[in-house]
Amino acid sequence: MGNKIEIIGKKFKADFGEYAFELHFESETQLTWRALADSGFGDSETVQITRTEIRPNLYMVYWKEKSGARVTHVQDFENNTVYTNIAGGGHDFLNLKGALTSL
Repeated sequence: MGNKIEIIGKKFKADFGEYAFELHFESETQLTWRALADSGFGDSETVQITRTEIRPNLYMVYWKEKSGARVTHVQDFENNTVYTNIAGGGHDFLNLKGALTSL
């Protein structure tokens, strides 16, 4: 395993193919996401997050959006992979895997 990757204060691209988002980790408990294309999820939102470290550079991160959508990510910064599970908020349950890269 490599060195711990600094996340707080940084921006990352979560690219799920059809959907892509900028994730700005403003603090341990706050993230602003911004849609990089018209995804039907909105333009951007600042959310309160809960982060759980599973192992160095691998986190489970979850939040609730104003729309009522509940989002859970498994973010693997070491292997540049992100998994998302989105439920509610007018969307069907959505499970995606994508690339996670630093901006």
